[in-house]
Amino acid sequence: MTARLFVTLAIVLGVTAAGEFIAPSGWRLYADATQLVAGAAAAWICFAAARRRAGLQRRWRVLLGLGLVGWALIRLWWLVQDVMLPDRPVTMVSDVGFFLLPAVLLITLLQAPYTRPRPVPTSARRDQLALMLDSVLIAGSLLALVWSVVPRDWFHWSGQPTGLIVAAAGYAISDLVLATMVLLLLLTRPDSRAARRPLALGGLALVAFGFSDTLRLVQLAGGPLSPWASAGHLLGPALLAVAALSSRPADPPVPADAGEREWLHLLLPYVPVTATGVMIAINSGAGKPLSPFEAYLGWLGLGLVVARQMFTIVDNTVLLDRVSEGQRRLHHQAYHDPLTGLANRALFRERLTGALGERPVAVLFADLDDFKLINDSFGHAMGDRVLHAIAERMQRCVSPDDLVARLGGDEFAVLLDHSPAEAEPTGHRILAALREPFVIDGHTVGVGASIGLVVPERGEPMTADALLRRADAAMYASKRRGKGAMARYAGTNDGGPHADLPHLLAQALASGNPAAAGFEVFYQPIVRFTDGATVAVEALARWTSPVAGPVHPDVFVSVAERTGLVAAIDDFVLEQACTDAAALALIYGRPIDMHVNVSAARLSQTGLEESVITALSRTGMPASRLVIEITETRRIQDLAAAAAVVERLRSYGVRIALDDFGSGFNALAQLHSLPVDIVKLDATLTDVDIAPDRAGALCRSVLTICTDLDIVVVAEGIETPSRAHALAELGCQVGQGYLFGQPGPLHRLQPPMIPVQPAGPSSAAHLAN
Repeated sequence: MTARLFVTLAIVLGVTAAGEFIAPSGWRLYADATQLVAGAAAAWICFAAARRRAGLQRRWRVLLGLGLVGWALIRLWWLVQDVMLPDRPVTMVSDVGFFLLPAVLLITLLQAPYTRPRPVPTSARRDQLALMLDSVLIAGSLLALVWSVVPRDWFHWSGQPTGLIVAAAGYAISDLVLATMVLLLLLTRPDSRAARRPLALGGLALVAFGFSDTLRLVQLAGGPLSPWASAGHLLGPALLAVAALSSRPADPPVPADAGEREWLHLLLPYVPVTATGVMIAINSGAGKPLSPFEAYLGWLGLGLVVARQMFTIVDNTVLLDRVSEGQRRLHHQAYHDPLTGLANRALFRERLTGALGERPVAVLFADLDDFKLINDSFGHAMGDRVLHAIAERMQRCVSPDDLVARLGGDEFAVLLDHSPAEAEPTGHRILAALREPFVIDGHTVGVGASIGLVVPERGEPMTADALLRRADAAMYASKRRGKGAMARYAGTNDGGPHADLPHLLAQALASGNPAAAGFEVFYQPIVRFTDGATVAVEALARWTSPVAGPVHPDVFVSVAERTGLVAAIDDFVLEQACTDAAALALIYGRPIDMHVNVSAARLSQTGLEESVITALSRTGMPASRLVIEITETRRIQDLAAAAAVVERLRSYGVRIALDDFGSGFNALAQLHSLPVDIVKLDATLTDVDIAPDRAGALCRSVLTICTDLDIVVVAEGIETPSRAHALAELGCQVGQGYLFGQPGPLHRLQPPMIPVQPAGPSSAAHLAN
């Protein structure tokens, strides 16, 4: 592009210099001929460049070519007149045709693909009109300023018709307006450098035209312009041709400071207006009256300022509406769940806090039963749609004055602060509504829920958090009864079946001594079928709360995972199990392996490796005797990161087991991605004595896969000798279940006594004595 511009300038310079050698009598003919050639060549270049482009890039080049064609035709008419009537006078009729090019340039600039950053989106027509107003306002102010300071004797118009003077002035004024428009576009509308290049070249072309048109206006009575004075009529078309040859913009728009450009756009039109006003005030103070032309320009500027201010007022009004709408939208987003549209925890807690102490309230806390199975079976997209459908059904079960909220995940809550007496009927309506299957995309999906209900006593001091904890405790009481039901909070601060489990669990683990708060470790044997020998034990956490009494492991583990306390339980069991390893070796007469459960969620967190290393070094237990069982209560989100953690643990000598294999959460995907040593078959796959064909085929397939991968298989749920015998015949060598012993404390462990099973293929890694 730089080379093209340099060549263009050189050609114009050469043609202009050659004009100096033409006799004055022939200069007029030479000037019209060269300008005809320049206009025609520029038009041809614009059309040729347009053929290689499409859309707006093609359209503005075609428009520019048409304007140059009109400009060249007028030059051709002048050239014919020069030949036929060399002494003809210049008239307005012969000049008016030159206005075609400025008109086309105006249309082209109004279609320029430059978008000014605006806080309020507006239509293209509104921006076009504002651009025209600003351009005329600035150009008019500059014109008034120049007219007030330029001496009148500079203008040589004597003997020239008024129409010709008006036409000549029109050229210069149109050049000024269009150049101002280009300047505004360049200053206030950011775009890529490649896209701005043709606009800048067009602006230079307008400056070139304006230079020659202004000199012609000033020397209208002096005859044809000199070669150097008319060089702008050669340079203008040449620069337009170079603009048309500009390469298509490929780089993305350059980001701009929208606020800075918005202020620039607002203030820029008023700078020349202010300067003109100051100059007129100075002249008036000096006793110089305003000419009719200056007065006309003043009134024109005032009208344009008023019109421009109307645009600004409209913009501000729309902007205020958008700000208010944005504030309402942000408020809604801050207090509502984006998936279901229900209130979120923040809004629920705020509404509950406001209602407490002022009027009776009731709270229903609902937790969906086994909702993770829907995500595992159909995917999270289906799960989200089910949650949305659940929200709609729950809203239909309550009155418009009640508040339904999604507290997170698969937890919902209902606040009845206008009709608390309707709490139980409302809860039963919700249970009944959720028992109806959901039909989504041809799939029938069943969802249940456990609901906890709490109605505080009148006058009882209660906070929102305490009330929610009670509702949560009642919900867990419902789950312990078998799920799919509703339980009313009936406990007290002293404990009972509805004790505040999350609060009690947090207190127990925060003490730093879980054993003192009722936690202990039970052990369940893992037995070799061939000789009944115990080859390992699984360490299992048990909790007897001093307040709530014995709490089922499924309950407190679920609460711990929801409240982020599961790592503390895992670390307590790990430490205690490694400590008890020596005593277990004495009980069974030899060292045995220790299986410790770890939540799958910990594979994506920090601290697991440190806990394992610390427990092994503190107790002196060999790492080869420790087996970390990855429990499938939570999905492993990042299998690659989890695999890296597993590899580092195995590098210390620790072995890894997949617990409850086959119960969900992409078991085969985990088996493929995680470098595990042991697979523990879920009890749903080991009932080969009850369903030998189906269960046997599944169990045999898993055993074949694991044997090929050199992975030991442990069968869970062994309760009868027939099941142990059937699994041994399939090739499974190790099992765990009530047949060999229930989980119990260390002092109650005894070697199991079971019939010897037929020997099968061995796995020395796990079955070694």
